[in-house]
Amino acid sequence: MNSNLGKQSMAIWSPDLGNGYYQNPIIHADYSDPDVIRVGEDFFMVASSFNMSPCLPVLHSKDLVNWTIINHVFEKLPFSYYDEPRQSEGVWAPSIRYHKGQFWVFFATPDDGIFMSKTNNPFGTWSSLHLVKKTKGWIDPCPFWDEDGQAYLVHAFAKSRIGFKSVLHICKMKPDGTELLDEGTLVFDGNAHHPTIEGPKLYKRNGFYYIVAPAGGVTDGWQTILRSKNVYGPYEDKIVLAQGSTAINGPHQGAWVELKSGESWFIHFQDKGAYGRITHLQPMSWEDDWPLIGSNINANGVGEPVMSWKKPLDVLTTPTVPQTSDDFSGDRLGLQWQWRANVKREWYSLLDNKLRLFSRNRTEGVTTLFNTGQIVTQKFPAFVFTATTSVSFHPHDEDDVTGLIVFGHDYAGLKIRRGCAAISISFFNGYYNGEKAEEDETLIKQIEAEALYLRVEVKEHAICQFSYSVDQIGFQEIGSPFQANSGGWSGAQLGIFCLNEGVRTSSGYADFDWFYISENEKGDVDGNI
Repeated sequence: MNSNLGKQSMAIWSPDLGNGYYQNPIIHADYSDPDVIRVGEDFFMVASSFNMSPCLPVLHSKDLVNWTIINHVFEKLPFSYYDEPRQSEGVWAPSIRYHKGQFWVFFATPDDGIFMSKTNNPFGTWSSLHLVKKTKGWIDPCPFWDEDGQAYLVHAFAKSRIGFKSVLHICKMKPDGTELLDEGTLVFDGNAHHPTIEGPKLYKRNGFYYIVAPAGGVTDGWQTILRSKNVYGPYEDKIVLAQGSTAINGPHQGAWVELKSGESWFIHFQDKGAYGRITHLQPMSWEDDWPLIGSNINANGVGEPVMSWKKPLDVLTTPTVPQTSDDFSGDRLGLQWQWRANVKREWYSLLDNKLRLFSRNRTEGVTTLFNTGQIVTQKFPAFVFTATTSVSFHPHDEDDVTGLIVFGHDYAGLKIRRGCAAISISFFNGYYNGEKAEEDETLIKQIEAEALYLRVEVKEHAICQFSYSVDQIGFQEIGSPFQANSGGWSGAQLGIFCLNEGVRTSSGYADFDWFYISENEKGDVDGNI
């Protein structure tokens, strides 16, 4: 076992500077469309999971800076077509709220409707998904309970499904969150000044209803605040956070969090290409019942993102980041791992401190890794890093393969299969053109070894170099450097896999002893460029 696995690799990226200050991003990983609430002394975050399963991650923090993954709301989407990867579909932009002793999560899939789940313990079991409204193209729902007990739901629209966007609706909702009571009222049209307004979150403060919503698109947009004395408007609008002179593009879609002291903070994401939509924390203040987010550098009332600031809370917390390295010693797969489609229990097992991936056949007609579900992945955790894994391959059929992959619309990796007298190792590339994927594979050499160590070094700007070793000491580079990219709405992912590329049933398998994330031997760990 790798002796480094017990260490948290804080040198890779740590938001906590250890001196009472933090640096952005607070999570240098793809937790897209974050929503956050405070309940007592605890903070909880949810994020989009799209086509991945288990679905809809829940993260926890004591100080808004140091976060860990604590759960997923549900294991898989209740539709058979998600048994195959449906890139960028699935769970979009969830919201989380605390009401009457319950944690509530609402989300939409672009083609199926709006769903709800709740629990009294976010660390434990969440209720089965409830379909609040079967619809197509209604997205980004957020619930709100007013002082009189009336419940509402604000949401946006996806033009790709319904033919229009840039408008927000509010619906009346049953107080138990199970059903919408009307088809909604148009409360804001952003087509003229806030195109692609979406991701709305509804709050109330000092008699004003506030809708916090990004506009302008994920890479070049801004954060808008809408304000009204009536839940249905009319709403005034104001841009309160924009990129300005900073390197933080977007800044997009987030959550207002109020501390016990009344102090306000704002969490949003920045689209960083291959690294995904990484999470930032901004100070937030109020003036004339309008919020100012970030730093008002130009004194024009529009904040700009900060790169470092005093921590929200001076509490004793161990600096931490969402989980990465894994020694597979638990009785369940680490929460950092997700599959590219609805998970099947037959794909893997955990035993003897190993993750065993079985050489199961792919879905009939699937011929590329792009369309393969049984690839278990985790997010890029930093600007530069190295990922290494130990694998022992036990093929039963000549079509059994295992390996390491970096996944996006383009993807690459190392593939191991049985050769004539030993095992062979190949380098492969895959390319997705928006309609189909194509792959090429180059045999590198045959190796006589019971176990191999596979590695990818991710350098600045997501340039990836693969290598392998038979002794975990000397690593031999394989293939040309690969430029990782995003996979639609998701950032690039690290993955391991085992499958049978043929049609015969195989009893083969691959045992992964550990998966370790470390800092590069050489390289800049500053991702703020």
